[in-house]
Amino acid sequence: MRSGGRADLRMRIVSLPPSLQSPFGKDAIVKVRHEMTVGAVIAAAAIGFSFTPALAHTPLFSCYDNGDGTVLCEGGFSDGASAANVPVKVRNGDGETVSEGKMDENSEFEFDKPDGAYSVLFDGGEGHQIEVPGDEIVE
Repeated sequence: MRSGGRADLRMRIVSLPPSLQSPFGKDAIVKVRHEMTVGAVIAAAAIGFSFTPALAHTPLFSCYDNGDGTVLCEGGFSDGASAANVPVKVRNGDGETVSEGKMDENSEFEFDKPDGAYSVLFDGGEGHQIEVPGDEIVE
């Protein structure tokens, strides 16, 4: 039943037959009858979904100087998804692309370290980009 637009909660005490009575002497249980309209169910679901945290899919990306004139970058996503085939660009200090490719099947990308200032861009799509400045890439 609806009362003033709210779901109506009714309780009823039910006597149990002797075969179901508790050895502790309690002879009643509470039955709850909860009647909700379709609108109330939809509203409750909408409220519940608004508090559900979004599933995390944060990009992860790190680069390491191999010490032999090359840099190795590793990537992935916080939910365990692979970064295979994610585009990677190496840019010089002027922002020009000097090398580019894609993460391999192991979610790795290796390139020759450029001279001067540079950065590496992991481009996992909108909201999933990470740029690592070359001066933060160490052995």
